[in-house]
Amino acid sequence: MATIRNIVLVHGGFVDGSGWQGVYDHLTADGYRVAVVQNPTLSLAGDVAATRQVLDGLDGPAVLVGHSYGGVVITEAGTHPNVAALAYIAAFAPDEGESVSTLIADPPPGAPVPPILPPQDGFLFLDRDRFAASFAADVPENTAAFMADSQVPWGVEALEGAVSKPVWRTKPSWYLVATDDRMIPPPAQRAMSDRAKAVVTETPGSHAVYVSRPAVVAAVIAQAAQGAGGQA
Repeated sequence: MATIRNIVLVHGGFVDGSGWQGVYDHLTADGYRVAVVQNPTLSLAGDVAATRQVLDGLDGPAVLVGHSYGGVVITEAGTHPNVAALAYIAAFAPDEGESVSTLIADPPPGAPVPPILPPQDGFLFLDRDRFAASFAADVPENTAAFMADSQVPWGVEALEGAVSKPVWRTKPSWYLVATDDRMIPPPAQRAMSDRAKAVVTETPGSHAVYVSRPAVVAAVIAQAAQGAGGQA
């Protein structure tokens, strides 16, 4: 079977889908049909519903891609029949019953702690003054500042949303580890990708690797599209 042509991109917490533009540009230039989900990031159920709505509109199989918390969304939404493969970009890949909240509850000694501020009215933000260093250290300074100042409130319900049926157990997955990530420690990324039996690529990059290294990210997604197309 030919390479899968549909790609669906799912963003994580604190940001919106516009951060995918560089990846989108690379993929569309190579002939892929790319859709970007705009998650409300209020609850996992709401984000899964938004993702499935996009998947419903496709004319064939797709690679479902998630960054950060978006990995939780694709793990739950990927049971959709149009999903042929998953691609995790510096993302959480939870097992049954796990959530971002449980996965970050017990960080290893010495691991950087994301500067998440105490919840306000059920929503989370990152400390703006520490956003660039933690989330986007290799992104141009003006872009990182814009990302910090345009944060999307992340619902505590989304943070605590648990996966019911992890689709990486039944569908092939690919994983890009960002080796300079200060939000999800690289050892945690490797452990989750190993558990999911994902095809792994590693690259230098911050948590915002999808912004700073779009060509590398697009190449991993294309690898998933080619690999899943060959398995179909």
